[in-house]
Amino acid sequence: MTSIDQPLGGGKILLITGGASGIGLALTKQAHALGAKVLVADLKTTPDFDSYASGKDNILFVQSDVTRWSDFNKIFNACEKKWNDIPDAYGICAGLFEPTFSNFWQDPEDDGGYKQVEVNVNHPIKLTRLAIRKSLANGKRASICIIASIAGIAGNLAAPLYCATKHAIVGFVKSMKDTEPLTGIKVTTLCPGGVLTPLFDDAKLKQFSVSEERFLTPDACATQLLDLLQKKEHPCGRVLEITMNGTREIPEWGVEPPQGMGTGEELKNEEFMQNLLNPITTTLDSERGGSKL
Repeated sequence: MTSIDQPLGGGKILLITGGASGIGLALTKQAHALGAKVLVADLKTTPDFDSYASGKDNILFVQSDVTRWSDFNKIFNACEKKWNDIPDAYGICAGLFEPTFSNFWQDPEDDGGYKQVEVNVNHPIKLTRLAIRKSLANGKRASICIIASIAGIAGNLAAPLYCATKHAIVGFVKSMKDTEPLTGIKVTTLCPGGVLTPLFDDAKLKQFSVSEERFLTPDACATQLLDLLQKKEHPCGRVLEITMNGTREIPEWGVEPPQGMGTGEELKNEEFMQNLLNPITTTLDSERGGSKL
């Protein structure tokens, strides 16, 4: 079985988690412009999404929480009710980036586990498994692309939990490399450098030295994600990095660090490190009390 060639025009169905903002919203717009039917699953809409989707019968929003696996059934049921079919492709974009309620250094969580892991790891893996099961049962092939990050290739002391979740996705997709002949499903991942999205609140904009000149746009990432979904030139298991310098395939073993704007490598200076460490040292100082190492 050769790798799937899956153009999304002609009414193919694309399911996007996190499709109401950021990269997911950019993917919603670009896929709809190609002629796809777009099923958007998100916690809530945004004014930008509402404005774009208004009056478009081929965009369906389903309010859902990807940490509640029962909501996946709601998403698939809505798809079958609307279009009498299941998705042909999946853009798995919903994610968290070290929010205050799920943060390694602030560590607010107890028995419930890390919410970041639920959203960034459990949700894409579970949805991939459900997509395989649904597609096999319906005798159709599908293409899946999961958003990871260059944080899934390297590490960052200010975002260790986020990095761990993205490493998990890169490892998961690499593990899927030889599965397409068995399942008929292609699974890939996109690893962007810094992307200017709503995941960066004011505090993170400062902490991570975010600027428009250094960071990718959601549109640039969505364009590459569509290529991964649609083109058979991108085989199952592909890990594709995108930075301001362009794209490159991440091999299974070993890779040089990314270079250029938006990768963080160009800002390894005292001010950058101070911004990065300030929230962490503040937390550790409060936990340290009067003790010294």
